[in-house]
Amino acid sequence: MIVRQAVRGFSSTARVLKAHVSHIGREPIRVPQNVTLTPSPSALSIVGPLGTTSVPLQPYVKIAFPEPSMVAVSVDDSEIKVQRQMWGTTRTLIFNAITGMTEGFSVPLYLVGVGFRVALEEDPRGTTDGGNGKRLNMKLGYSHSVYVPIPSHINAEVPSPTKIVLSCTDKHQLGLFAAKVRGYRKPEPYKGKVCFIFTHLRIALRLGLQGIFVGKEQIRIKSVKKK
Repeated sequence: MIVRQAVRGFSSTARVLKAHVSHIGREPIRVPQNVTLTPSPSALSIVGPLGTTSVPLQPYVKIAFPEPSMVAVSVDDSEIKVQRQMWGTTRTLIFNAITGMTEGFSVPLYLVGVGFRVALEEDPRGTTDGGNGKRLNMKLGYSHSVYVPIPSHINAEVPSPTKIVLSCTDKHQLGLFAAKVRGYRKPEPYKGKVCFIFTHLRIALRLGLQGIFVGKEQIRIKSVKKK
């Protein structure tokens, strides 16, 4: 009877563990010449042609300037999950703030539906409640018109009766207001029997979809449940 013994291999070299790195946070950010960054222990102040803003910083987030036109973000211990998450988040917030203070952000909204119309008019309430004196008057298939006051930090344009263009220096605030306007008439996905994704406004009109579409929004048509 032959007894075979298992042989285990041993290595004299220690296994090197790779440190956790944020693929987004490790990338440096290029700063335009017309933007000034002023770091402090709790925030990073950003001054640009379109205004001034600040990004809050956690105590473990570090800001460095490896070059005069470049800013880098790091954390004390990337092995800690919370710090690793805020590493990439802080880098994205700083990048968006720089873009907002130099170029700004804009998003188009399309009103798709029979009789859907929008007009930009003066708000009778003026600048009360934080508005800028303008409001959107939308007809969305209801028995009444929908009035949406425009906040002071949002700029709205109506180039056509079925299109709204919103612009702002804060990407987060712009998305919140666009979602609010879209919420008055969300796109209806229950049209047709085939599952389909459209990427063009003409296809939405051809399929008879209705609602307020934000930018290049894609809607997957759902099949109607039959009893």
